[in-house]
This record gives sequence, C-alpha cells and structure tokens, in this order.
Amino acid sequence: MLSTIPNWHVTAHKRKVSSGVESQCTIMNKKGHVLNAVLLSIGLGYLLEPAGDETTLFTIVAIGIPVTLGALFPDVDTAFGKHRKTLHNLPILGLFVAFPIVFDNLEYVWIGVLTHYVLDIAGSKRGIALFYPVWKKEFGLPFGVAVSSNRSTLMTVIVTAAELVVAGLIIYEVPLLAIDLARQSIGF
Repeated sequence: MLSTIPNWHVTAHKRKVSSGVESQCTIMNKKGHVLNAVLLSIGLGYLLEPAGDETTLFTIVAIGIPVTLGALFPDVDTAFGKHRKTLHNLPILGLFVAFPIVFDNLEYVWIGVLTHYVLDIAGSKRGIALFYPVWKKEFGLPFGVAVSSNRSTLMTVIVTAAELVVAGLIIYEVPLLAIDLARQSIGF
C-alpha cells in the first residue's frame, strides 16, 4: 500500500514522526482529504440538483473531480517549503478563488482547497498558518484529532457534514435573505 503514495508525501513526514507511525500518518492524511472531497462533492451535487437523476450525477462528477484535485493540492508543500504553511494560507486560497474569474476554468478547485483548510483546522490537532508568510502562527480548533488517530475518519465525516450544512444554508437561505432585504429596501 505504501508504494501507491507519492515519495514527496512520505519524505515530508519522515522528519516529524517515527517510522512506525509515518506510513499511517501519510495514508490517513491523504485518505481523509480525498474522503472529504468525495463526500462533499456528492452532497453538493444533491444540494444543487436534488432530483437524483442523471443531472445530479453529472453535477457530482463536474464538481467532484476539481474539488478532489483542489483538496489534494495544498499538501504539495510537503515537497518544498514548509508543510501547513507554504500552500496552506489565505493568499493561496485567494489565488484559487480568482483563477476561474481571470482564466475561465478550474471553477471548483477553490472549493477543494478551502475544504482542505477546513479539515486541517477543524479536524486535526495542529492547524494551519492562515496568514503565512506574514504570520507563521498555526490556527486550529481545540477538538481536532491526530492524523494518525483511529478517530480521524470519523472526524473527517463530521467536518464534511458541517461543511454541507453551511453550503446548504448558503445555497438555500442566503438568496431568500437577499430577496427579503431588497424588498424591505424598496418598501415592500
């Protein structure tokens, strides 16, 4: 199973953990981000196209591939720079949000990058350096678990469920609030 893991990912963790935990940490980290991206894509597909037909399936695929690629991208910083700093910060996320606006492609990759950040902040103990390179402090929430924990998959599912609740509110509630505010501003 270790042969399927890119060398850059294994090398990054050799410095930080003992060899007994090394392979498990590496596998769990990649597995968690892929699981999060796939579950999030399925949930978003149903939120956007709830019919459950071929349109829903097409939406899941159209969202799923770029979201999964985006979810894996931040860990490229294990090959260079500083892991959870170099590609785990708000300026990088801003670039991925701007990319489809400027170049008219890679529309959903930013969602994958964002969900990677959310999982590293809420699901793990360590957190990420959101304001790197200006500020090197890593931010995380107190209820995260170690990447090597047997509870990391459960934490991934919990974080994904919370992300889907937020996405559902944004998709269904925010437009209604905007309509109500617009009506109130013109006197309806």
